[in-house]
Amino acid sequence: MEKEIFNEIDNYRNEAIKNFIELLRIPAISPDYGGEGEIDKANKLLEILKEYFNFDTIEKYYSTDNRAKEKVRPNIIATYKGNEKKALWIITHIDVVPPGDLNAWKITKPFEPKIVDGKLYARGSEDNGQSLVASLYAVKSLMAKKIIPNITIKLAFVSDEEAGSEYGMKYLLKNHPEIFNKDDYYLIPDAGNSDGSLIEIAEKSILQFRLIIRGKQVHASTPHLGLNSHRISIQLSNQIDYILHERFKDLDELFDPPYSTFEPTMVKNSASSPNIIPGLHEITFDSRVIPKYKLDDVLNEVKNVIKNVEDKNKKIIEGIEYPQIELELIDKMQSPRPTNPNNKLVLEIKKAIKELRNVEAKIGGIGGITFASMLRSYDYDAVVWSTTDDVAHQPNEYSVLENLFNDAKVFALLMNRLR
Repeated sequence: MEKEIFNEIDNYRNEAIKNFIELLRIPAISPDYGGEGEIDKANKLLEILKEYFNFDTIEKYYSTDNRAKEKVRPNIIATYKGNEKKALWIITHIDVVPPGDLNAWKITKPFEPKIVDGKLYARGSEDNGQSLVASLYAVKSLMAKKIIPNITIKLAFVSDEEAGSEYGMKYLLKNHPEIFNKDDYYLIPDAGNSDGSLIEIAEKSILQFRLIIRGKQVHASTPHLGLNSHRISIQLSNQIDYILHERFKDLDELFDPPYSTFEPTMVKNSASSPNIIPGLHEITFDSRVIPKYKLDDVLNEVKNVIKNVEDKNKKIIEGIEYPQIELELIDKMQSPRPTNPNNKLVLEIKKAIKELRNVEAKIGGIGGITFASMLRSYDYDAVVWSTTDDVAHQPNEYSVLENLFNDAKVFALLMNRLR
């Protein structure tokens, strides 16, 4: 029977690629990044679900966002009922990141999908369109063979993953807890590696913060009359970089890399020409911290550095004390406990990829944040697995089409076997 299921997936190849391309043509960018949100893409997905699939129910859980088109952020759950209420969830996201530098897209434009050498190029193709389509055609293979699985299959298509999930996964967990059950299986196909050997059961904590440094703007030829906020930011960022790497330097071999990272990422200041000493400068840090450390301890070290730099550079200008340094939190999420490595879903994925690919799976953790961390924070065991080349967020993002169909076969195997 399983071989027949795999044949069904292969038979749907042209249809799957067609629908994949249709979805990729539609931008679904958060208002946080200047987009209109996901409603257009969600409406196309609903059309596809109704035309090509026979789900028992399709439910809409829309959150309100006045910045978005139609003032909503859509979340959709499609259910194929099994013999038991217990469910296998496969949760993917419909939003994408912005294209970035358009000149860096050499194969095609971000929302004009193009297949070259077995790869489908477009923004959102690998992240997360590939897994979204794979989950659909895995369940369609069961529908085609009229197989009623032992457990219920729930495919969730969620908004706002790329900008914090306040209108997506976090919204569902907070406002609709009744749809989730502790006994269910939760698969998040939103990270992996090129041979599918990585099964992710843990994620680092995330801490993003911005430092706003206020000095006194003056002409570059008279620096003694002001205070250069850019120079202060150099001192500040260098000290933070050194202190955090020294204070939080332990290793956790579950992760790659096995250490905490503290990366300065964005800078901007108020200088608009070479002869202006800037009075305002901002620098942003992205930190991914191994779970043994508390993020409050990291923040306390940052605050100590801020005070030290302020004291060292203290200057009174026209009755005002400089520098003035403000710490602004962007995102803070303490990593929840890892998923049990002996979780049945973990073991079944291991078994499936060994059978289908002759690949020995390994258990690991990642520095990125997926829906799994949000589920784990509510004490749900969640597992992250898919096959990717890790080109998400890059120009010329692509999906290897064979990964889509091979992953669909693993999903179908799980749907058919789990109890």
